[in-house]
This record gives sequence, C-alpha cells and structure tokens, in this order.
Amino acid sequence: MSASGPSRLPFAASGDPSSPRWGTPEAAQRVLGESLRQLRREAGLTLREVAEPLRGSAAKVSRLERGASSPKERDIEDLIVFFRVPDEKAREIRALLRQSRESPWWSQFSDVTPNYLRRLIGLEGSAAGIHAYENHVVPGLLQTEEYARAVIRAALPHADAMTVERKVELRVSRQKVLVAPQPPMVRALLDEAILRRPVGDYGVMWRQLTHLREVARRPSVRLRVVEFERGAGRVPHYPVTRLHFGDGGPSELVYVEHLDSATYVTRPAELERYRGLLEEINEVASRWERTEALLSEAIEEYRRKDDRRG
Repeated sequence: MSASGPSRLPFAASGDPSSPRWGTPEAAQRVLGESLRQLRREAGLTLREVAEPLRGSAAKVSRLERGASSPKERDIEDLIVFFRVPDEKAREIRALLRQSRESPWWSQFSDVTPNYLRRLIGLEGSAAGIHAYENHVVPGLLQTEEYARAVIRAALPHADAMTVERKVELRVSRQKVLVAPQPPMVRALLDEAILRRPVGDYGVMWRQLTHLREVARRPSVRLRVVEFERGAGRVPHYPVTRLHFGDGGPSELVYVEHLDSATYVTRPAELERYRGLLEEINEVASRWERTEALLSEAIEEYRRKDDRRG
C-alpha cells in the first residue's frame, strides 16, 4: 500500500468539503462513503479485507461506501490509520465525518417523518437531477399546500390536526430546493389518473393543476403526462424516483416507495434497470404541448365543477 495515499479524494476538485455543495449530512455521508471506496480500490483491497480492521463484515463496509449507514468516528479513524492517509486528506475525511453527523434542517420534523423517507429528503438538496414517475398523486415537491393537506388527511384519517399540519409544513419546506441558486433538474412523469382523480374538493384540484402548469414552465422543471392509452402495460404500479448527483460520491440512487416502507437501490445492475424503466416511461409520455393542453382541460373542468358547487 502506498504511504502517500491516493492523489485526490472525490470532493477535492470541488474545494472545501464544508462548502454548501455538501451542505446536508446525507450528502456529506454519501461523499465520505465514496472517499472510502476510492481508498480501498487504490489499495487494491476487497471489502472483506477492509472489514478486518473494523471488526465487522464486508456488508458493513459496503454500507459505509454506499452512504447507506451512519459512519462511526472509531471506524473512520481506524480506516485512516489502515490506509495510511496523509494528514491533509485525513482532515478532509474528518470534516466530511463531522458534517455527516450534524442535525439536518428537517430534524425538527423527525416526529412526523418516517425513517424510510429521511434519507431521500436529505439527498434532494444535493441532487443535480430528480427523475420521478408518480401514478397516484402529484409528486411531493410539486404539491400545493392545500393539496398536500388533502393527501395527508386521506392517508392518515385518524391523525390529529397538529400532526397533519406538521407533515404539510415538512412537505412545503422540501420544495425550497426548487428555488435554490442551483436547483436540481426535475423531470416529473405523471400518470393521467393524477389529473382525473380528485384529491380534496374541486377547488383544490384546479388550483393544484394550475400550480403544476406554472411550475412546469420553469427552466429547471420538465413535466410530462402519461396518457391512459399510451401507458397501459408500460408503466409500473408504484412510484419511482431517481436522483443523480454531480462530481463526488456515487453518481445516482433510486427510491422506490411502498405502502409503509421504501427501497433504496444503489447496485449498478438494478440502477440500470430502473434507469431504463424511467426512460421507457418518458418515451411514451406526451410532449409538453400535449401535457399543457391536458392540464388546461382538467383545470377548466374542475373550475366549472367548483363554480357549480359554489
């Protein structure tokens, strides 16, 4: 093993690892994991060989490298010694470790945030792109406050008002990433059923769809509707979200949400499969001109119903 260590760590080209680029603990954890992977590969070692000084298993090392588990200070220090990391690079690694252990902004909502969702929220802020398919409701990042409230109330009919409002506040707070100085490129694919299935009352629906139409005109948002006649047999029965990242750390991951849990996909073969799935859905989705027309038609229909009801 070289005493000088690797020439550069993944974050080195981007400068100070404490910069806003790695501003979330999840982002720092992801980059830290890739740094450990690079150290191992440059040393020509297997996961099992690196697991020995950690008194753990190959699976433990794999989770660390994928950013799937919180790193422990003792393990990181043991690896710094094991890989003979030079002082300057060791300081960078320790800075990432400290950042990964900081409390994220959404920790104030930990009482109403499912464990399986926390990692996704943390990574949204560092993603270069978010590519999502939704088949039941408007994606959370694009929901209006009143639509979000209606969705949450329907999903949690027995929840008290405070719980509902805190979940709504969390969902709205997540949307700040869309107006950041460098927002992620969002590509949202919506099943036509989302336009046709009322959530809340008719007023909630036409205002939500109007919001969708306006947001989709931003340079950083691409919205497409998958119409019934084109999506049959081509789309999954569950939502899929792919996040991809810039330089440093693993390049992408996929989040697949279930009823009361979620799966984070990071293995290359599975990532390729989901990447292909989303591209196939994108191919059958209507272009923006048609999507805009569908939105406008649905808006007018819900507006008329809302007027008649009022």
